[in-house]
Amino acid sequence: MSPSELSHDLNTTLICVFVVAQLLYTLTFLVELYFLTLPRRVVDMDEPIAEPEASYPYIVLFYPVLRELESTMETTFHALGRLQYPEGRFEVVAIPNASDEATVASLERLKVKFPFLRLMSVPATTDPSWNPIWKDWDANPHVYWWHRGKRAGVRDLPPKKTRQLIYAFYHKAAELAHEPQLLIDYIDADSAPPADHFMAAVRGIKHFDVLQAQNVAGNLMRSMAASWHAFDHMTWDGNKYLRLSAGDRQPFWVLGKGLFFRARDLLELGGFNPWLTIEDPEVGMRFWKNGRRLGVITGSLIEEVPETLGEGVTQRKRWVAGFLQSLGQPLKEMGFTPWERFKAWMIFAPCASLWFNAIGIPTGIWALAMWASGHSTIPEWTVWLAGLNLTCFTIAMIGQYAATWKRTKLVLHTRRERIAYMLRVNPISVMIWWVLWIIPLFIGLRMYLRDEGLVWQRTEKIDANNQLVRSSR
Repeated sequence: MSPSELSHDLNTTLICVFVVAQLLYTLTFLVELYFLTLPRRVVDMDEPIAEPEASYPYIVLFYPVLRELESTMETTFHALGRLQYPEGRFEVVAIPNASDEATVASLERLKVKFPFLRLMSVPATTDPSWNPIWKDWDANPHVYWWHRGKRAGVRDLPPKKTRQLIYAFYHKAAELAHEPQLLIDYIDADSAPPADHFMAAVRGIKHFDVLQAQNVAGNLMRSMAASWHAFDHMTWDGNKYLRLSAGDRQPFWVLGKGLFFRARDLLELGGFNPWLTIEDPEVGMRFWKNGRRLGVITGSLIEEVPETLGEGVTQRKRWVAGFLQSLGQPLKEMGFTPWERFKAWMIFAPCASLWFNAIGIPTGIWALAMWASGHSTIPEWTVWLAGLNLTCFTIAMIGQYAATWKRTKLVLHTRRERIAYMLRVNPISVMIWWVLWIIPLFIGLRMYLRDEGLVWQRTEKIDANNQLVRSSR
């Protein structure tokens, strides 16, 4: 093949890749447009409460932990100690594995300083105290993983967050069966809820079945990686997630912390699926399929994000594996129709679309260079399509930056700090981060295909929000 023929073939290939990338970007923006048409249903924090405190819902907040720093847990308990709720109408129950002796010892020490804290150590699944759970699952057709599939009837559940939640949930639900409206909440080791977190549940549970608080990262300025990771939460938790509260029109996920639901609802639906890397998407979609509706609490939990790229990849590859697991066989087991499955997959589309940058950015740069040189052979219609995509991207980023600027006020207290963060996550910086996202997407896909991720590969918590949380009012 002559050099001219080789050059022609390469040029043709690049044009084809460029066209495919632009069409994929257009589909992504159509998904974004669809979500913009969905209504947002939020909890009205100004709604008066007429009920006496004695009739407020009884709330159990579970605190699943694994090999956590004592200082990280203490920071969270400082936040929990500020919760506004009648004494005697809530519990904070830490649920470490019984084998995690160091964490259990730390919690025993912290109980002295924080009298509201209770401790429930989770034993191995060979312990007889698990028998009521097996009995309940035997009789419950919603527990599809127990009745069907390659792990049907398997009791050796992975020793991770989901197993801890299963054990604690069933035992507390039985212990507090006399409570007419028992609500369950759970948070992560580093989560710091706002003081009105429980009061939001009092207002919201009158109108919704599942309540989900938003999240914001408190350590967003600790490193460039932390700024990027925090921007993910600004984009998803703080903005797009609101559109999942559209009721019948759209399935929803929960965020894995800061959510409320009635204990009787989850008992009916069979608890948590222990065979998924993360429980968040599946349990939310199971609630939705069975008629439960979501309301969003705009008050935000403060959490910490990984401060290195390596830790961020570890966290996000688990998310990707869990998303893919939840969107596969579980949807069929739950009875989702093909159209409902398609809409469930649309939730993952913005994340999955980051794959497109691998071909879209380099071919876009090539196409721009060719156009600037006056030697472009790209079809004219694709140039207009690229222009439309760029316009949509610009409009979307303006809206996202406006929302991000507003939310930085939750954790950054001076205008200088807020401006500094916005400069860190400028469009070029964000595009670099979105290219790097291909790494956890690839690893997460591989984990999904290999059926990995069942053991809790925890994200290291370093008490990054110590000063912010402990000094805040």
